[in-house]
Amino acid sequence: MTRKYIYILSSFLIISCGSSKKRKNYRSKNYEKTITVSGDSNKEIDTKLPEIKLEKSRKTDNKASDIINDAIAFSGTKYKYGGTTKKGMDCSGLLYVAFNNNNVSLPRVSYVMAEEGKNINLKNVAEGDLLFFKTSRKSRRINHVGLVVSVKKSEIKFIHATTSRGVIVSSLKEGYWNNAFVKATRVL
Repeated sequence: MTRKYIYILSSFLIISCGSSKKRKNYRSKNYEKTITVSGDSNKEIDTKLPEIKLEKSRKTDNKASDIINDAIAFSGTKYKYGGTTKKGMDCSGLLYVAFNNNNVSLPRVSYVMAEEGKNINLKNVAEGDLLFFKTSRKSRRINHVGLVVSVKKSEIKFIHATTSRGVIVSSLKEGYWNNAFVKATRVL
């Protein structure tokens, strides 16, 4: 019975949030708390700063900026299934906390979160919008969510929690995330 429970739990963790790609060990002694945007090793976001400066777009408002800054505060936090604290965070927990800190209620799990708000076309995405993904070939429902933090030209960057690297900023241009993308929604 215990083996069955461990097998089910480990299977669920593997398919829950994030990719299963192997990454560097970020717990080494030389690790500095910066986040590299995958696919673009020359660009880093320094997580020591309490806030990032967002370029105001026609769709960005103060509430979206506040929510993004709350999410950025968790940068570098390790992944923990069901987590909602600096000790550990999962993808939906990250957004649940960031939005709740700004008096916006969201459901706790990503596939239910995907039913909230208004579906929008990817070309109309703005800071503060949500991106939803299916990261498992076997799963028929959404199992991952990210928050758009930047839209510059044709590149959309989003913050999310992955099982392999914790809370990071990624680009939708990356093949893995681009292939797993399902839809975008606006809840603000």
